[in-house]
Amino acid sequence: MNIAKDNQPAEALPIWKSNPAILPTLRQGDLVEGMVLEKSPKAIVVDLGRYGTGVVYRGEVQNAREIARDLEVGSSVHAKVVEVDNDDGVVELSLSEADKQRAWAAVAEIKEKDEPVKIKPTGFNKGGLMVDIEGLHAFLPISQLSAEHYPRTESAEPGRAAGVLQALVGAELEVKIIDVNPRTGKLIISERAAQELSAKELAKNYAVGQEIEGVISGVADFGAFVRFTDNPAVEGFIHVSEIDHRILEHPKEVLKVDDVVRAKIVDIKDGRISLSLKALKEDPWLKAAEHFKEGESVHGTVYSFTQFGALVNLDHGLQGQLPITDFGGVAEMKKALTSGEKYAFVVQSVKPDDHRIILKFGK
Repeated sequence: MNIAKDNQPAEALPIWKSNPAILPTLRQGDLVEGMVLEKSPKAIVVDLGRYGTGVVYRGEVQNAREIARDLEVGSSVHAKVVEVDNDDGVVELSLSEADKQRAWAAVAEIKEKDEPVKIKPTGFNKGGLMVDIEGLHAFLPISQLSAEHYPRTESAEPGRAAGVLQALVGAELEVKIIDVNPRTGKLIISERAAQELSAKELAKNYAVGQEIEGVISGVADFGAFVRFTDNPAVEGFIHVSEIDHRILEHPKEVLKVDDVVRAKIVDIKDGRISLSLKALKEDPWLKAAEHFKEGESVHGTVYSFTQFGALVNLDHGLQGQLPITDFGGVAEMKKALTSGEKYAFVVQSVKPDDHRIILKFGK
């Protein structure tokens, strides 16, 4: 049999249009399996059994040359139906499209089974890691990295994590597929999801209210990571709001990597353990009314500026608030005050239940 396309001569083309009983069982886009009858640079002829004869034409042979190279007469081959009954009276096939379709079906099955997959990233961009799975391009967003690999320091925050991500290129990671969309070519994977099961199992050994000892394993602008001393495989997180009773601009002011800390477990959810340092500290607001009285003069250090005014560090581990209305605006406030400098203030009100001490600038 000699079949060709693109103005190539064709001899003895198989005509099976006269057998319509076969055609309705085959549709465009179907995956089929057959045996190679003939192979040449111009075409590959495939026996599709009850579906008749299929042909991979020259253009598609070129597109799928790596697949075609390994085929021999008698080889079994998977292909995708491009046209059920073309002008030559045969089933037109695609090898490359079949390979992609099989790959998408494979990753969809992996996702359905919720199976972990071992991968090695091939590259990265500012958003995450690029990976190949089943010959398809997949993406591992930085937000889906495990706690171990997630950028921990200010120099490795999302968007500035090139060094952290580059170090993971070529490293073996275990991930799960969390989003498959062949139509848009979207294939998203997660290292974090692959570790959730083990994290949930490990978390069962702990309870809310329990005190633990740990080592600071990472510091980010939103909090700090703590690796448990009794089991380094377990890691908890302290949100910046749970570090101290006073407001902090950044955890690094009081914590650094390798610090040993004692913390209290305040929440366990889906294997994620939330910790608190301030829960083990005496609450200074309980005695705020004893230390500060309305109308008295106090001294405090300007800690930070906000759109509402300024925060002032006072004695006894407390902070006061200085309303911006006392100055007229941010610019005027910053002209009168300097961050880090100590000034005299007057206590206008003390509200311990609201964790609020309102101050007025001046004696």
